[in-house]
Amino acid sequence: MTFRESTEAYEAWLATKLDVVPEDLNQKHALMREAPFPFFRSTFYRWAQFWPQICPDLNTAPLVLAVGDLHVENFGTWRDPEGRLVWGINDFDEADTMPYTLDLVRLAASAHLAINAGHLNIDHREACLSILNGYKESLEAGGRPWVLGEKHVWLSELVEFRNPVAFWAKLHALPDLKSRVPKVARRALERMMPDSLPYRVAHRIAGLGSLGRQRFVALADHEGGFICREAKALAPSSWWWAFGAKGREAIHYERALGQSVRAADPWVRLKNGWIVRRLAPDCIRVELASVPKEKEKSRLLRAMGWEAANVHLGSKGRRAVLADLNKREEHWLHKNAALMVAATTRDWIEWGGTIPPARKRTKKK
Repeated sequence: MTFRESTEAYEAWLATKLDVVPEDLNQKHALMREAPFPFFRSTFYRWAQFWPQICPDLNTAPLVLAVGDLHVENFGTWRDPEGRLVWGINDFDEADTMPYTLDLVRLAASAHLAINAGHLNIDHREACLSILNGYKESLEAGGRPWVLGEKHVWLSELVEFRNPVAFWAKLHALPDLKSRVPKVARRALERMMPDSLPYRVAHRIAGLGSLGRQRFVALADHEGGFICREAKALAPSSWWWAFGAKGREAIHYERALGQSVRAADPWVRLKNGWIVRRLAPDCIRVELASVPKEKEKSRLLRAMGWEAANVHLGSKGRRAVLADLNKREEHWLHKNAALMVAATTRDWIEWGGTIPPARKRTKKK
């Protein structure tokens, strides 16, 4: 099956699970042509489809409740019930039962692509080893949430909060929604807002993998400041679309949150197929461009590997995963990530992406 055929089949399936926003989906298709990395982020369904053929040995590894669409831009911050700032994985749209190796290879492949695009100044092999070392250390230690403060000063310094004035101005610039909000989504938003608080609803365009799904925000003025809640439509993981499984198309977002080693975000809830969360200037994604030093980039990738294990530790079988890890040769992660990147790049070219010509080196006079 070609990539275009795969995309048409997946989007037809997705339309049977939720209401697709055609304009947003067209925008997603355009963004996919820009570069391999946004293409990669947009196409987990294709990754799931060719994973068993390209990495057959890894596909038989021990199973865990995995993130699925794990990549270097799937990490951000939130506030736990104590008001502490926490860093970790912040999107579980594609969570399902998969080989633990899939999350690691996808994370490593995203690091490869970020390096190729100039966003990470680190060797490909070193990046993969950093991820792998963090993952193994977390498994051995039983995991630990990344509460930022005195224990992780270096990571705290990488977090750059959004300017609150600009943040709220951008949200308030969204026009009022003219069409009706689905009753289920409106109820989900209202349950996460203070009682009887007046609010307005707008349509928000965000993300890449989820672009094309309905996404609404409720905005209100509350006790001297603004608050915002977002509701996003969820579908079963495309992992099961790829294999045509019947009767197992549950949404595992909340289960992944609940069983991970995690300082929980009290403002994230699954309500009848809609994930609702708080939006605020301190809930941000840690941008790779904000990481100033090579050694910090290595530490950040190690932290990402550790956080992946925090999620996997919610599943039984830690010893089986460690035993499987220990039998693999040193650079297995790098080699398989490179194979998956090559397959992704071929699909991107088929979709219309163009690799820029290599720069000619000029001789020094």
